[in-house]
Amino acid sequence: MAGTALRRRLTWRPAQLSAVRQETPTARTLTLRVDGWAGHVPGQHVDVRLTAADGYTAVRSYSISSAPAEGELEITVDEVRGGEVSPYLVREIAAGDLVEVRGPLGGWFVWQPQSTRPLQLVAGGSGIAPLMSMARARAAAGGGAPTRLLYSVRRPDAVVFAAELAGLAAPGSGLEVSYAYTRAVPEGWPRPAGRVDAALLAEATWPAERAPDCFVCGPTGFVEATADLLVAAGHSASAIRTERFGPTGSTS
Repeated sequence: MAGTALRRRLTWRPAQLSAVRQETPTARTLTLRVDGWAGHVPGQHVDVRLTAADGYTAVRSYSISSAPAEGELEITVDEVRGGEVSPYLVREIAAGDLVEVRGPLGGWFVWQPQSTRPLQLVAGGSGIAPLMSMARARAAAGGGAPTRLLYSVRRPDAVVFAAELAGLAAPGSGLEVSYAYTRAVPEGWPRPAGRVDAALLAEATWPAERAPDCFVCGPTGFVEATADLLVAAGHSASAIRTERFGPTGSTS
């Protein structure tokens, strides 16, 4: 049975785009309907394969941003300047179009919604996608895990899921959301633009004595710097799970 499930995850399956949602000027969420999709664990990702009329193919990996659900999944794509695949997914693909997906994939950077342990999420840019899956799954499960999210982003208009995050972090929800703006801050923001540092971590994340499960996702430099800061603050390295993103994929 386990072997059958593994083969199924590694088999390319057709996925039809059922809806698109613009998140920011450069990012949008794609809802894909996949026959036989049995759901996923928050934090997992999928491979997406595009095939042109002449047979040329391109494969990219994208984190799943939706909460677990049978039959469909969402990925949130931020356009990479000069990229080959992301501009097409952000600007051109339309509802009804077909792609292929393989997955869900990944067994390390995952969070179980039934957990009640303190949860610390730290996102850099589009690294918010798998952490949003965790936040949505947490809410769907009743919000048992006290959770803090620190989201580093260039400027206010680049925040993905802004309205939904505000709703998920309503008073009494047990979810606290903090932002670090690296290029431009909103009017009246109490902190100048800048990267996540030790002072902000101390202010916006769980202290080490709460022993939270930590998930950090973003560009490689951001992830490494943040993980180092968390360890320096006393967090156990074994409690920090990281996922980096950058140029990936293959073509043929």
